[in-house]
Amino acid sequence: MASAAATRTVAVDVNPATRAIITGTELFTREVARRLPAAAPELRWRFLASRPKKEMGVDALVLPFPRMWSQVRLPLHLAAERPDLLFVPGHVVPFGWLGPALTVVHDLAFERYPNAYSPADRAYLQLSTRWAIARSRFVITVSESTRQDLVELYRVSPERIRVVPLGIAPPSTPVAPAARLKELGLNGKFVLQVGRVEPRKNQAAALSAVERLNDVTLVVAGPVRDPALAASLRRSDRCRVLGAVDQPTLELLYARASVVVVPSLYEGFGLPVLEAMARGNVVVSARNSSLPEVGGDVALYFGGSSGPEEIAGVLDVALHDAPLRARLKRAARKRAAGFTWDKTAEGVAAVIRESLST
Repeated sequence: MASAAATRTVAVDVNPATRAIITGTELFTREVARRLPAAAPELRWRFLASRPKKEMGVDALVLPFPRMWSQVRLPLHLAAERPDLLFVPGHVVPFGWLGPALTVVHDLAFERYPNAYSPADRAYLQLSTRWAIARSRFVITVSESTRQDLVELYRVSPERIRVVPLGIAPPSTPVAPAARLKELGLNGKFVLQVGRVEPRKNQAAALSAVERLNDVTLVVAGPVRDPALAASLRRSDRCRVLGAVDQPTLELLYARASVVVVPSLYEGFGLPVLEAMARGNVVVSARNSSLPEVGGDVALYFGGSSGPEEIAGVLDVALHDAPLRARLKRAARKRAAGFTWDKTAEGVAAVIRESLST
């Protein structure tokens, strides 16, 4: 049995890790892929991408193709190579691949918040997600919240779903010089929100809450998906919309933030909560979707549909209760230490073995 397993080939679509902007799915792909050979050394790994990227940390076979790579170029290669399993960390199993597959569904935000997506994008996400689920004997998801969404919205049998939480690595990037804050127009206490600027991230509610407090600014760091929302936020003298920032600048923002706020209406996992806890930040979060799974009892919460007054009240406590702040900072690092990418990769490898054995 062991010798048979040693000949098994697993193809991995690592194309998300080659994207210029790294968010949750891209980070998951990169960190898991680079650890899979050590997590399951008995398997033969083939990493496939449309373009090279040194930071991936894996030796990927680059298959250049201008558009629709996952639906055209990837299945053509798979048909020639015929791996024993295709593992797709980003849910898009090619329509042209009829062999065994394993997918990861990170969230169903396009179902919970359809207005945040164009009709074409939502239709493609619905079709590709349903196809990926149908083509996979098992389905990996990253939280109990998304697991429940799959059962409720897509009628996936609970016995087919495996929950593998995301991990985090200790911060290793140098922190930008403090003078960078002045360059960004920051010269006092601020509340930090990290993530794309879009309605689902709920920055407008966070700003309304901050505007009810004294001597604190909301800083939003992340790529702008909704220019109109970004323009609305920038009209307030209590908000700084920075757009995407480099990692040293982001580390400086975490280090100097008085509080990290995660006001999202929905998160498939809640990576912003975990990233803040790992840096010892005080976290104020909405109590919805997967966010309490990650924050546990070391974050402060407001109701998922709370108005600005309630959010402001929780932020006020987080900003000014010194003994509570000290306790939460210690507890945050301890809780975050339980989430590692090694554990995530081992969990994924276990499901891959399970898929190969059926």
